[in-house]
Amino acid sequence: MTEATEIHAPKVWRGRFYEDFEVGDVYRSRLGRTLEQTDNTWFTLLTCNTNQVHFNNEFAATTEFHRPLVNSCLTLSVVVGLSVADTSENAMANLAWDSISMPTPVFAGDTLWAESEVLELRESRSRPNQGIVSVRTRGINQSGATVVEFRRTFMMYRRRAPQAASQFPEPVRDWAV
Repeated sequence: MTEATEIHAPKVWRGRFYEDFEVGDVYRSRLGRTLEQTDNTWFTLLTCNTNQVHFNNEFAATTEFHRPLVNSCLTLSVVVGLSVADTSENAMANLAWDSISMPTPVFAGDTLWAESEVLELRESRSRPNQGIVSVRTRGINQSGATVVEFRRTFMMYRRRAPQAASQFPEPVRDWAV
């Protein structure tokens, strides 16, 4: 990579705003997330999901998977979370979720990453400080298998929106070290 093509990190990262997106942009999560059985059990209990395939080893052993499956809603939630820094850190609200599919099972110990592509942009007709972004996102495991795919549409703040102002408090004294 020559100096002319190097991409330098911004001095201050506050996420993307509506103006930062272009149709066709692809973002890959910087971080991966390994799911553990503890994550799976807690999420399953938190959501009152009583399907034993998520938390009962003996029951899961009788299934075609022979071990507990990670709760599909946990898989979706983690992949969405991994995509937020790139896509919707400055979103005002989710507007739609479409075409969610789970082509590959997820098990404790799997590590997931997110990849998102911008599909559509449009200005809000009723909210001048916001725009609407549609993306498709997929979760990919450590083997490169797609474990979840979905489309998501959300309302994004523009840079001029009052909510885009820095929320960092000004220090009341100078550095002491």
